[in-house]
Amino acid sequence: MEKDRLFELADLVLAIARQINASREYPAEAWTPVESAAMRFIDRNPGATARQVAEATRTVSSNLSRALRNLEQRGLVRRVSDSHDARRVRVFPTERARENLALLHDVWGRMLEGTVDDGDELESTIQTLRRVESGLSRRPR
Repeated sequence: MEKDRLFELADLVLAIARQINASREYPAEAWTPVESAAMRFIDRNPGATARQVAEATRTVSSNLSRALRNLEQRGLVRRVSDSHDARRVRVFPTERARENLALLHDVWGRMLEGTVDDGDELESTIQTLRRVESGLSRRPR
């Protein structure tokens, strides 16, 4: 029974993500899934090391390096050598990335407005999804 409900949860999350990604409201360039995952983590964790980004997004380091190069070329991240260990790189979002994130907040907010009218239900759903994400993140690869 629980596996059926968990499948339903995953299926609904993917269906919602497809609807959001298919929206034509957002006039952004196309991003790969790795680039999107990396930007999400970097936006929330400015100054993270490339290794931390790779681990958090469960991305092979060579794929992440390629994604970071692409994001840097598009002006969305800047990579800085760690002041304590030059072999380590720290990644920061740029002003352009912050503007992009603000645009996403606006577009997604408008897109989802009115889909859940009960504020308590919305907060409960957000907290549940955060626990699910956190639980999945803690699992070994």
